[in-house]
Amino acid sequence: MNKIFLFISVSFLFLITACNNDDAAVEGLYNKSGNTINVNDQRADIYNKNGKNKSEDFGYVRHQKEPIMGSNVSNDHYEAMDREKTADTISKLCTDIPNVDDVSTLVTGEEVIIVYATETENRNLAADQVKKTAMSVVPRWFDIYVTDNTALRKNVESYATMDSDSKKVEYALDELIKEIKKSPQGDNDDNNQ
Repeated sequence: MNKIFLFISVSFLFLITACNNDDAAVEGLYNKSGNTINVNDQRADIYNKNGKNKSEDFGYVRHQKEPIMGSNVSNDHYEAMDREKTADTISKLCTDIPNVDDVSTLVTGEEVIIVYATETENRNLAADQVKKTAMSVVPRWFDIYVTDNTALRKNVESYATMDSDSKKVEYALDELIKEIKKSPQGDNDDNNQ
């Protein structure tokens, strides 16, 4: 009698353990959306949105056009650029350039405008480095304008509260860009021709 009871208890224990392991395996293998298979257990979603990504980890994600037969989610992945974060990134990177100290960046829908303070004698080299730094952050179709004329900083700062739909913003930006172009624009000036 004890052998039968022991056999049933052990069998029941194996059955419960097997069911729990199957659920854990499925949860760890598939993303919540069902569109992507993630191979790195440390990721919270398709990619790590929580900022806990280790800089030495590689980034890998695989997407399929139609992950579930008959459904098309290929247009669900478009996101707008966070212009404030882009401006922050450009400004931070530009302060790493030698002899470039105080950097203000404005990112619009089409332009990047950077005002920076520099102590270098070679203004053209500083402008070139600042412009190339911005080019490494934004898509190629952005026009990038730089100036070391810090008197224009207040003008650029005044656009921070505007958006693409603000009245007469295009005209005002064009006038500001004309003033900025009086400063050196660096060697790689084909970006704004």
